[in-house]
Amino acid sequence: MELLNYEILKKSGYDGYILEKAPEKVLQFGEGNFLRAFVDYWFDLANEKAGWNGKCCLVQPIAPGLANMINEQEGLYTLYLRGSQNGQKVDDKRVISCVSRCLNPYEAEGYRQMMEVAVSDDLEIIVSNTTEAGIVYDPACQMSDIPCASFPGKMTQVLYARYKAGKSGLLILACELIDNNGKELQKCVNQYIDQWGLEEGFRTYVNDACTFCGSLVDRIVPGRIRDAAEVAALEEKHGYADPLLDVGEVFGLWVIEGDPRLNDVLPFRKAGLEDRVFVAPDMTPYKKRKVRILNGSHTGTVLGAYLGGYDIVRDCMGDEAVLGFMNKALQDEIVPILPLDQEDCKKFAAAVQDRFNNPFVNHELMSISLNSTSKWRARNMPSFLEYIEKNGKLPVCLSMGYAAYIAFFSNDIQDLNAEGLVCRRAKGNTYTCIDDRWVLEHYYAHRNDSVEDLVHSVMANTQMWGRDLTEIEGFEALTVKNVKLIREAGALAAYASCL
Repeated sequence: MELLNYEILKKSGYDGYILEKAPEKVLQFGEGNFLRAFVDYWFDLANEKAGWNGKCCLVQPIAPGLANMINEQEGLYTLYLRGSQNGQKVDDKRVISCVSRCLNPYEAEGYRQMMEVAVSDDLEIIVSNTTEAGIVYDPACQMSDIPCASFPGKMTQVLYARYKAGKSGLLILACELIDNNGKELQKCVNQYIDQWGLEEGFRTYVNDACTFCGSLVDRIVPGRIRDAAEVAALEEKHGYADPLLDVGEVFGLWVIEGDPRLNDVLPFRKAGLEDRVFVAPDMTPYKKRKVRILNGSHTGTVLGAYLGGYDIVRDCMGDEAVLGFMNKALQDEIVPILPLDQEDCKKFAAAVQDRFNNPFVNHELMSISLNSTSKWRARNMPSFLEYIEKNGKLPVCLSMGYAAYIAFFSNDIQDLNAEGLVCRRAKGNTYTCIDDRWVLEHYYAHRNDSVEDLVHSVMANTQMWGRDLTEIEGFEALTVKNVKLIREAGALAAYASCL
């Protein structure tokens, strides 16, 4: 089977939108599955719907990468957006053509080409997703490095070359999953200006002529298809081979933090995407909505569902007790206390069920369980405390979710080894809890405690929660009762008792 490129695509009979030639308006640091299924998808739609007429030039952020494969396919790749929407199965194919090429800056020619794009009159935007570890200041980097090892170092090199060439400032969109991603990137660039002794004119250019925007990205991207039979069937169907084929969920949201006037600069509003990609002066409300509703549903529900015998998120959604428990928590305890537009929150919450019920994504509960202590504190505790403050009573489902957390980390503890805390569930198999080592050591040290003593030790641990939870009236007694119910009747029965 021949490899995907423009000539092969034409022969295949593909009749979707394709743009073969256009100026490189975006320099994108990152060429992995997520950016190609998310950012490049939106730019591809902007080309089709708004006549944006732009290409994205990708850059490998680390030495091993996909540059050769992407260039071999002339930037083309197949994207499937799969999932459930309004209860209906969706499986949409699109060939993405907004990528021009991919550069490897760790090769002399790739670095030269990156700096050539940096000073281009066509360049308008820099996008990045270099993982959570990408936006880090590394003092070992020097201006003379070809290239700097750190992404902020490369960014400084690119911006300095553009400044020296007398070219206009750029719009910089950071997509890394860290707080204040845009501001942190700008801060790192300023640190290199100090370290390298660069002129004050360049500092003014970076901080005034360029616009650093943080952003919130939301799309689950499983990435490549691993089943060989399905890959072979798709190649036969497409009429070409595509090792870069990417898969993402249907839902997608990109909130860019900045001056709303940027909505008129970026092509997304003109493309009719303003409900999914937009600029807002503060992305905090949208982050809070995502963390409390989407992430909070995960953390608050899946630990008990796993103890109840389920392994995959989608399968949980077919259980009346689990689904009812999750929806009651959302509708009665989480959404009503959010200081946000209630209709928007309800729509976002309604989409959660479709996203969790994705027939194409085998999202394992154990992968969601990683670091559940800090997750419960960040995702669920704010809703829990605000509910009490507003209603003067304990929330039924959030309280049960906390008990499920304790039960998950203490269920028939077998061992504490280098991998984590080994427990056993009623189904008979062992499972390994992964969290901060001190958390696991706490549970292991209390493995022979009574339920009362275990619950007290966990709730009083201020390192875990930032406060002593035993001081919340009635919470300790309720948690003891709920943990006993989970252990004696099972987690699914405990969830059902909340309905």
